[in-house]
Amino acid sequence: MADFPFKALVVSENPDGSFSRRMVEKHAHDLPAGEVLVRVLYSSLNYKDALSASGNKGVTRRYPHTPGIDAAGVVVECVDGVYRPGDEVLIKHPEFGTNTPGGFSQYARVPSDWVMKLPAGMAPRNSMAYGTAGLTAALSLQRLQEHGISPQDGEILVTGATGGVGSIAVALLAKAGYMVVAATGKPQAGQWLAELGAQAIIHRDEINDRSGRPLLRARWAGVVDTVGGNFLATALRSTRPGGTVTCCGNVASPELALTVYPFILRGVSLIGIDIANCPTAVCRRLWARLASEWRVERIEASARECSLDDLSAEIDRILNGGQIGRVVVNTSL
Repeated sequence: MADFPFKALVVSENPDGSFSRRMVEKHAHDLPAGEVLVRVLYSSLNYKDALSASGNKGVTRRYPHTPGIDAAGVVVECVDGVYRPGDEVLIKHPEFGTNTPGGFSQYARVPSDWVMKLPAGMAPRNSMAYGTAGLTAALSLQRLQEHGISPQDGEILVTGATGGVGSIAVALLAKAGYMVVAATGKPQAGQWLAELGAQAIIHRDEINDRSGRPLLRARWAGVVDTVGGNFLATALRSTRPGGTVTCCGNVASPELALTVYPFILRGVSLIGIDIANCPTAVCRRLWARLASEWRVERIEASARECSLDDLSAEIDRILNGGQIGRVVVNTSL
């Protein structure tokens, strides 16, 4: 295929150790090797992308780099015949957007086993309203169900409820019939969380107990924790006997200070959610459910669109804790 130019966001390390972001013109020959060339139509902004875009070498080892762990688009070329030109696809792999060029670009070239077809009934733009955040929320719900937590068991707490994973978790749980309590530090988003299905909204300070007590009043039948740290410890100490807590984030802290009492005196289960290494077959099933019985049109409608040119400002917003909901990156704007 002939060479051609396209736009991409590139993060570079400066001589003084700082990092800078800028839009650049790249060419097809700059893309890495791979069987599938995809014209990226949409990507999405995740906290992991913001870390990569700010020079976090725990996420991205080498710079210059183009972040973006999510991408949806159409196949331009597939040299091994697995996909046909025009197929609408998603790209998913732990290295995509972290240690290989990602979705903040108008084109991507990847191995064919990093690609999956969009589920029937889901458009590329809507898929990125969910993206990795949506898969994480969906897997969290699935794990609660697999551990026997039903809507009749009581309240489900969602921490970091205005974030990408948290807001989608609120919506998915509510759609599945659960009584959702959304915890947030952004009270101005209360009406929006209620529209997503939260039956109660509490301030995050209410789930940040520092009393030192090994157990607290048992309240939650289940928890979807997206922030970690003392919020997760508080949630575990206040989960009801036999309850299940899922954990998928550490924006508050990676540390977890608590005793074993929630586990051995109340039988609480703590389930880690790692969507990056989730088997492709599981991801396909989750995508199919997000396109059908778990589809939440309000999530799709409320996702804000931005262009590649405006993306840097959105990255700063999420790093400063100002993002509410999902940001979809339209590479054609």
